[in-house]
Amino acid sequence: MFTGLVETTGTVEGFAPINGGARLTLTIPFGRELSLGDSVAVNGCCLTVDALEGERISFDLLSQTLRVTSLGNLKLGMLVNLERAMSAMDRFGGHFVMGHVDHTGTIAALEPVGQDHRLEVRIPEELTRYCIDKGSITIDGISLTIANLNGSLLEFWITPHTFGRTNLQNAVRGQPVNLEVDMLAKYVERLFSAREQRAEGSSCP
Repeated sequence: MFTGLVETTGTVEGFAPINGGARLTLTIPFGRELSLGDSVAVNGCCLTVDALEGERISFDLLSQTLRVTSLGNLKLGMLVNLERAMSAMDRFGGHFVMGHVDHTGTIAALEPVGQDHRLEVRIPEELTRYCIDKGSITIDGISLTIANLNGSLLEFWITPHTFGRTNLQNAVRGQPVNLEVDMLAKYVERLFSAREQRAEGSSCP
């Protein structure tokens, strides 16, 4: 479980395709605090630590992970957003984030407005039903509040703190980003769907 509050960024040190998957190696500032098997959200995707060498941390990526996420587009030197799994003793900020990427979207605009930045992300049409005005969505592991919805185009306002601590500082238009919608919205949809199915099954012919 994560919160979408990015701790810091890491740097891609290696990306090697292996049998349909890949081996991803990052330089992580808190790498010496990690242990084998720990979970780390990398651009919003929950990965398991497989090897440690100081601050150089490696993860194995499944072929499914490469299909569903944007991690296959990582290049040497790129910044990635990092968050460790939350502790039971931590304060809970952001929103409930599982690190299970639903789909990828595309940055449509990113521009400075005063001290802030305005970000627009285009998401797949099938995810729009989980989005509401002032609701939450995770963009590359960042918990963001939707400021405006225009069909499949979502608008966000990025504070200087968030911009400076995440990979948004190097983001460009057209860049793919990982998306995870609010899991509570998916649970509600599932519950109502099951209720409707029961109601249909009990109706008289």
